[in-house]
Amino acid sequence: MKLIQTISAACLSALCGFSCAGRARAADIDQVRSFGTAGKERRMLPAGAETELFHFAGHGVLTHMWFGGSFPDYGRTRIRVYVDGEPQASIDMELLMGIGVGFEDAAAPWGIERIGKTGQPSGIYNTYRIPFGRSVRVTAERRNSDKENPVFWWIIRGVENLPVTLGGVRLPDSARLRLYKTENRKAAPLEEIDIYNGHRAGALYQVTIAGKSTNFDFLEGCVRAYMGGAKAPLLLSSGMEDYFLGTYYFNKGRYYTPVAGLTHFVPDREFSGYRFHEADPIFFPPSGMRLTIRAGEKIDGHVFGPPPGPAETTYTTYVWVYEW
Repeated sequence: MKLIQTISAACLSALCGFSCAGRARAADIDQVRSFGTAGKERRMLPAGAETELFHFAGHGVLTHMWFGGSFPDYGRTRIRVYVDGEPQASIDMELLMGIGVGFEDAAAPWGIERIGKTGQPSGIYNTYRIPFGRSVRVTAERRNSDKENPVFWWIIRGVENLPVTLGGVRLPDSARLRLYKTENRKAAPLEEIDIYNGHRAGALYQVTIAGKSTNFDFLEGCVRAYMGGAKAPLLLSSGMEDYFLGTYYFNKGRYYTPVAGLTHFVPDREFSGYRFHEADPIFFPPSGMRLTIRAGEKIDGHVFGPPPGPAETTYTTYVWVYEW
């Protein structure tokens, strides 16, 4: 009798699967609500001041930000996102590096689903999913010290109670998107440097690297992920340009794809690029992950074109990670 009851319960669960799922979806639809703001031609950026653009109390996800304006060093304007009342912003980005562009490159128009730049110098947007549990606050700060307070435009939008998914997996409600930066880090030939070292469970979301040296030999460096304190890495590429889906030291110049792109290119000198891990998810355990890059490469005793002599490579990196 017990067996029959168990089977019956299982069958009932299977039979109601579609209707139960339908009810769950309907409940989610009932809970989601869009919110946001826009600022039109406002003088909101006096020199040396951090200005609040938007504040929202509740539970949800930021889904869109767009910024317009024209003033010196526009692309270095700092955008900060404070989540759940944190005193220090877990996302603190320059506008251009925030969409994967180094060296204040002015190339436009270009765009993909997640990021783009449609004009000069502005029209910068992103659709990163930035979750929060209680509140979210977005601010801006101009980097130059000109006395003139320039006009500025912005759009910020989100959805209440929207789940975040990555690679087809729904992330925990506690997941938060955080930005980890390395700025103007000089690396000696063959030096391996950390660009992320976390000690929580999570998923790698996006990586931007801007690098420069006296030649492109530094692009031989592989990108490595050390999972959970492991000594042996998971190799994420066989060189730096192919991490960004490029080849032969980016010999065909700029490109923009939904997975990766080359946003700045000076042959044999400088590059910047972005790499998303949505369709290609990289999850790591509660013991964390260490992400590294090198200036040149050495594997099994074989050196793959390090920068010659005392030449250094200078890196600025943005690593976006969901942590929970």
